Amino acid sequence: MGRATSGRITSRHRGGGSKRRYRLISFRYDKQNIPGRVEAVEYDPNRTCDIARVLFCDGERRYMLAWQGAETGSKVMVGRDIGVAPGHALPLENMPVGTPVYNIETKPGAGGTLVRSAGASAEILSHDAGLTTIRMPSKEVRQVQSVGWASVGAVSGQDHRWRVLGKAGRTRWQGRRPRVRGSAMNPVDHPLGGGEGKAPAGMKRPKNKWGKGIRGVKTRNRKKYSKKYIISRRKK
Repeated sequence: MGRATSGRITSRHRGGGSKRRYRLISFRYDKQNIPGRVEAVEYDPNRTCDIARVLFCDGERRYMLAWQGAETGSKVMVGRDIGVAPGHALPLENMPVGTPVYNIETKPGAGGTLVRSAGASAEILSHDAGLTTIRMPSKEVRQVQSVGWASVGAVSGQDHRWRVLGKAGRTRWQGRRPRVRGSAMNPVDHPLGGGEGKAPAGMKRPKNKWGKGIRGVKTRNRKKYSKKYIISRRKK
């Protein structure tokens, strides 16, 4: 219900959703040079894209992010000297410029952390001095280590953005509770509250319940370790 162990609400507008079983997804690339085959493409309530249940030749099964075009019987391979094909995984340095990729490692060996949502893919722009320049789905251009791994193609579920929930109840099933506008509250409850009827904010910029600015405020940590790898920011 969005509450901590103290019983107080620590995350507003959360709770009441349907219970979901979590599927353990393999984001790592430690299953190298062992061919695999997609047994089924399944729905995952915990993410926007579909997931693929892969059976490897050694008998192990894993859930992986499904790529666009994945279907029962599709081949999966993780290796350094394999062909560039959708669903295959290689080091970035072994991929040609212009290749679409997803599930990209920022720290080699730690597993993919970038570009994992439905329909997303990044594009390789160049390789230079051990760094690979990629264009993110947000149009941000950044560098990652060329020895890091990534999967070829784009994540499945490209039509997710056009999904229509249809009714308010379906939103509640997802664990999203109603939100109330700050201007509809009392002055004691929100900086924008109070007034007779529809009153203007009465301040230069809108604020949240705790008086901090919203809409356009930069929230990224200026000292973040990866800042030096960002060449150009995403479009605002």
